[in-house]
Amino acid sequence: MSIADDVRAWLEEHVTDEMTLREYWAALAEAGWAFPTWPTGYGGRDMAPGDARQVAEALQAAGAVAPPAGLGQMMGAPIVLEHGTEEQRDRWVRDLAAGRESWCQLFSEPGAGSDLASLQTKAVRDGDVWIVNGQKVWTSGARTADRAMLVARTDPDAPKHKGITYFIIDMDQPGIEVRPLKQMDGGASFNEVFLTDATVPHDNLIGAPNVGWMVAVSTLAYERQGIGGRGGGGIAAGAPGEKSGLLDVPIGELKERARQARGEQAAMAAATGSSAIFELAREFDANTDPVQRDRIMRYFTLTETHRLNLQRARAATAAGKRPGPEVSTAKLTTSKIAHTTRDVTLGIEGAHGMLYGDDAPHGGRYQQIGLRAHASSIAGGSDEIQRNIIGERVLGLPKEPQVDRDQPFKELKVGTQR
Repeated sequence: MSIADDVRAWLEEHVTDEMTLREYWAALAEAGWAFPTWPTGYGGRDMAPGDARQVAEALQAAGAVAPPAGLGQMMGAPIVLEHGTEEQRDRWVRDLAAGRESWCQLFSEPGAGSDLASLQTKAVRDGDVWIVNGQKVWTSGARTADRAMLVARTDPDAPKHKGITYFIIDMDQPGIEVRPLKQMDGGASFNEVFLTDATVPHDNLIGAPNVGWMVAVSTLAYERQGIGGRGGGGIAAGAPGEKSGLLDVPIGELKERARQARGEQAAMAAATGSSAIFELAREFDANTDPVQRDRIMRYFTLTETHRLNLQRARAATAAGKRPGPEVSTAKLTTSKIAHTTRDVTLGIEGAHGMLYGDDAPHGGRYQQIGLRAHASSIAGGSDEIQRNIIGERVLGLPKEPQVDRDQPFKELKVGTQR
């Protein structure tokens, strides 16, 4: 039997729409179909990335609910598997594979965004625990997270890259306050997090004290590459963890919710597709304007090139090859597409582009897209960081000068220490 046949047979034998999401995700992880490249016994089957893609495609084809998806599954579990102890793997990875926990990422700070090594959140050891004080920002999912991946300064006398330690911290404690950040598009998907004498056990340290920078770099790599170890595939059911309120909902009900959400997402995707933009241009008589026609065709060329590059990356992964330059450029291209979509659509609408909501054409759909475009240049690493990565790691250009690399952190005028 093929991998796809194995997946279909397992679904037919073990899954019903009456199962709760908790039961389904637990069974999926136990069978190793949740994250196939993870180790056997931890939600996976030690599969190669190409085989894992076949699992994802089989789940999708069967209309099954997808494995749990969140920052803990995307980055947390792989980091624990790569850098953690056996006890830490046993304690956290199975729960992440089964969707019982949700994690967030406490990295960025008001004075340490792209230059993450300038972070100033401090952790001081007190016996078997560390006491943490500081502020983090742009934290997705902090309000529903059970734990967080935390980087903190543990040795201010060391250079900025060498005095950082990586922890897994419990979010449910009096020393952690989460405040939503209101966005200009009306949403509040990000948060700022204040840590005041928060505690984290020494047993929750990943790696060794003061060498957490490389673990942080690995985390960011998983984030930017989309992690090859994820099974993916199937119908998205929502956020993992108890706080999501979804674990005890029957999967049949979740499938119906997902179908409705997919319809809304398809409408949004259609609104940003080339054919929709061609139609918008005809609606506003912009299709005969040579300047607008040039902008539209540049947009079409950009999106089509991006689509083909993604196909190339998927084919390379399926063939067991290492990620190439197309992976490094994908994130940067995505943000370029978002900005171009904003500029082209609002340019076509002209003065109507200044309206919003029900007063705007198409209910303000393109205005909403335009307001969200800015986030794509920041989330997951800014455009400037992506260009540095491409320049240094793909094109082989010299690294930028780092005159502060060997100075003690406490002597630097960086971040909010300026």
